[in-house]
Amino acid sequence: QVQLVESGGGLVQAGGSLRLSCVASGRAISGYIMAWFRQAPGKERDIACISWTGGATYYADSVKGRFAISRDNAKNAVYLQMNDLKPEDAAVYACAAVYAPKTLRVPRKSDEYDYWGQGTQVTVSS
Repeated sequence: QVQLVESGGGLVQAGGSLRLSCVASGRAISGYIMAWFRQAPGKERDIACISWTGGATYYADSVKGRFAISRDNAKNAVYLQMNDLKPEDAAVYACAAVYAPKTLRVPRKSDEYDYWGQGTQVTVSS
C-alpha cells in the first residue's frame, strides 16, 4: 500500500506560482510512476503530468512550459511547480501512483492508477 498526502495548494493571482508537494509512505516511490491530476468543478479529472522512475516526464498540452514535475526519491516525495498560473488552472490537484512494471503505456487515465492522495485545492484569481 502507498499512502499519499498532498500539500501546498492555496489562492494565487493569475501569473503567480505555487509548488505542490506529495509525500508518500508505505512504499518507496522509486518503483512507481507518479502523476498529478486535476479536477475542476463540474469537469472530469484530467492528467496534468507524469513522472517515470527513469526520469522521463509527460505534460498535458494545457500545462506544458508552465508546470514541472519532479521527484525526490530520498524524501519519497513528488512535486509540482506551477508557474504563470491561469484562472483555468484552478482545480483540486491530486497525486497518484502506479507500480511501474504494471504498465508499459503512458498512463493518462485516472483508472490506471492504484493509489491516490486526498487532493489539494488551487484557486487562481484573475
